[in-house]
Amino acid sequence: MAETAEASRKTTARIVWETADKYLRNIVDEEDYGDYILPFTVLRRLECMLADNKDDVVKYVKSFAGMPQHLIDIAVKDRFGLGFYNVSPLNLTTIASVDDNVDKSLKSYVDGFSNNIADIWVSFDFNRRAKVLADANRLHAVVKHFSTLPLGPKDLSDTGMGDVFEDVMYRAFNKKGKAAGNFYTPRDAIKLMVDVLIANDDDTLAGESAARSIYDPTAGSGGMLLIAQDALRRMNTKIDVTLYGQELMPSAFALGKADLLIQGGRPDAIKQGNTLVEDLYEGQNFDYVLSNPPFGTDWSADEKSVRDQAKVPVSRFSHGLPSTADGQMLFLAHCASKLSPAGKNGQGGRAAVVSNAAPLFNGDKGPTAIREWLLDEDLIDAIIALPPSMFYGTGIPTYVWILDTNKDPLRKGKIQLIDGSDQWTLLRRPMGEKRREMSTTDRHPVLEAYKAFADADPEISRVMAPDDFRFRDVAVYKQARLSARFSIDAVEALRERKDFEEGHVSVLESLDGTSWNELPQAFTQAVKAAGLKASLGLVDAVMKALAVPDESAPPAVDRKGNPVVSSGWKMTERVQLSEDLAEHMAREVLPFSPDAKWDEGKAKQGNEIPFTRIFYTPRAPRSLEEIDSKVQGLMSELAAMFKLVSDQ
Repeated sequence: MAETAEASRKTTARIVWETADKYLRNIVDEEDYGDYILPFTVLRRLECMLADNKDDVVKYVKSFAGMPQHLIDIAVKDRFGLGFYNVSPLNLTTIASVDDNVDKSLKSYVDGFSNNIADIWVSFDFNRRAKVLADANRLHAVVKHFSTLPLGPKDLSDTGMGDVFEDVMYRAFNKKGKAAGNFYTPRDAIKLMVDVLIANDDDTLAGESAARSIYDPTAGSGGMLLIAQDALRRMNTKIDVTLYGQELMPSAFALGKADLLIQGGRPDAIKQGNTLVEDLYEGQNFDYVLSNPPFGTDWSADEKSVRDQAKVPVSRFSHGLPSTADGQMLFLAHCASKLSPAGKNGQGGRAAVVSNAAPLFNGDKGPTAIREWLLDEDLIDAIIALPPSMFYGTGIPTYVWILDTNKDPLRKGKIQLIDGSDQWTLLRRPMGEKRREMSTTDRHPVLEAYKAFADADPEISRVMAPDDFRFRDVAVYKQARLSARFSIDAVEALRERKDFEEGHVSVLESLDGTSWNELPQAFTQAVKAAGLKASLGLVDAVMKALAVPDESAPPAVDRKGNPVVSSGWKMTERVQLSEDLAEHMAREVLPFSPDAKWDEGKAKQGNEIPFTRIFYTPRAPRSLEEIDSKVQGLMSELAAMFKLVSDQ
């Protein structure tokens, strides 16, 4: 039975796409097919959802003529249980029954929808697209075609319709190419994020009174919200799930709001707006937060607003600001700020946020401060490396940050790193930059590693402490070894000083070969004996002028007894706070440079999450024999190819 339903959904999706396709060919660019098919699909589904009591609703709304719109919406909701409605006497069938004025009739019909979903048609740019079809004499055929599609609730359940819409979106994306990846997150990535988010919540999700809120500040086409909702409902069919989203891009907003709506969601589940400039859910916290924010996107246009918000103590952006060249850490901080605090409803809040590698180790002041805040608050539960080429718009390595305001006792004060980069299956046909997917089988080792925590296979999982990611950069230097040597160059350098006299020359010559460390006292005494004067500045200048490297000399100190650093040898050693500095130096530095010195008091502190370094496994280089054999094989192949060409 399930297979039959699945086949039916696929057939419906194919009919929606392929049949409409013939009406669009040579009228609009192939890559824009989805921009026309998707809104008509939404329109037909909404029409079917309202069909049973459409006439009654129209009459009921007319009886409220003159009342404020929001009160009419409330009345319709109370009477019919509808979150939206349409008061036009028209529908796609009646519009298609005549050939004249199809564009005007369609506009009148769409304008008849309640105000709370009017923004869908604006964001779809529906009227303009309808005019394109009308001008090409194709609008009537398209309307007639969609008027016959069986997209009603009796034909397709909410989930079934969601699958059809998803299929059509996939087809649209295939035509659209790489750019569509900006607002569309692959379902395999979302499923992994959701699986990990709810992995330890089995007990609290049970029962008839269970309720959860899910929020996505970069909602795109709504996929994350819907997949998370489906996962929760599979665990408990009676659970009360409420979805919240915000999306800036009009086309993505329209897709997201429409997708939720055609699956029985609230009309206001997704709001349109710039999350960085205005949090449309300010003051609200959520049980689950999912987000795939844009990578490497410039936020300088929003800079003034963000900086003004950052001035407010303990606000979402008050912990640090990244460079305006990349705003993804702003979204990471925002997601953390939207989590329900520990203790609320007993479970706190959890987030899954996608990023590229930059937020792990960007050493600028802002990113470092944001990471430090997350570490201080013990908000980072896990970070998961995904396979490369997982997303439609980019092939670079990506990661998922799992945040938690109420960690399990065993996970408190710990952070789990999971390397899932090798868990993938090659796609039969690439989609944009996406060439790999994480099937259920591929996701299983990652999920099991997360659940096993400290007992997980160390090949793909490491459990670490926050101080493993905090470090101090310690300046390491060698103490110079110097001798005092008289030279004409030294005298010429000193002649530039006003306090240097000709009598000083013979004094300097007499000190040739003197121990450099004893030079301040020896020079002062010799000058005094010669009836001359020597300021402290001149003493320092003489020490500098006569200094000559001498490895046989003792370690050099200045006239105050401070070690003199060798100008030709200096390095910075990065040492984790979880490691004893002296032990680190004894193991990593002193065996190679016994004279090395350092000053912990001058060390600069910071933090990073060197994911790839932690999981790096050295591999022995290929032997020369193996390389030579490979080269010889290639040369033989090339020779055979050249011979084949020459014979022709």
